[in-house]
Amino acid sequence: MNAADLASWVRHAAELVAADAERLTRLDAAIGDGDHGHNLDRGFRAAVDALPADAPPGKVLIAAGRAVVSKTGGASGPLYGTVLRRAGKALGDADDVDAAALGAALRAALDGVQDLGKAVEGDKTMVDALAPAVAAYEAALADGSDLAGCVRAAAGAAAEGADATVPMQARKGRASYLGPRSVGHMDPGAASTALLLRGLADVTGEG
Repeated sequence: MNAADLASWVRHAAELVAADAERLTRLDAAIGDGDHGHNLDRGFRAAVDALPADAPPGKVLIAAGRAVVSKTGGASGPLYGTVLRRAGKALGDADDVDAAALGAALRAALDGVQDLGKAVEGDKTMVDALAPAVAAYEAALADGSDLAGCVRAAAGAAAEGADATVPMQARKGRASYLGPRSVGHMDPGAASTALLLRGLADVTGEG
C-alpha cells in the first residue's frame, strides 16, 4: 500500500459512512445520544478535505485523524481520530506499507482507543469490533496471508464482533446508564468500526 491507497480508503470510508449514516444514528438513538452517524459523516467529510496532496502514508492518516477530531462531535471525534492518528504514527515516514506494517498500525490504533476509552472486549463499544479485527489480522499474517487477505480477515471479524454486541449489556459510555435496557441493540461504535474495516477491505482488494 502507498499514500494513494490510504487516501482512497479514507474517501471510501467517508462514502460508506455517508450512505449508512441514518442506520448508525438509529442505532445510537436506541442506546446513546442519537447522533453517531451524522457526527461521523461530518468528521469523515472533513477528513477527505484534509487529505494532503503529497505526503507519506502515515502523514495521510494523521491529517485525516486531526480532521476527524476537529469536526466530529461527542466522544466519537477523539476515538476515531485516535484510530487514524495512532495508525499513522505507527507507519512513520515509510513510503510503502506492507502487511506487517499495516498490522502494527492497526494494533497501535486499538491500543490508542483502549488507552483513551479504557474499554475492553465485552463492554459493548467499538473495541468489540476493533479488537477481534486486529486479532484476526495478526492471525492471518502469521498464517502467511498477504495484505489483502489479512484485511479481509479483519473486516470479517469486525462484522462478527459488531453483531456480537447485540446481546451485551453496556458497561461503558452513555449506553451503560441504561443497564439491562441496552441489551438487544447493536453498539453504534462497533457498527461503524466494522464499516471502516469493510472499506479498507474493499480498497485493498481492488488490486
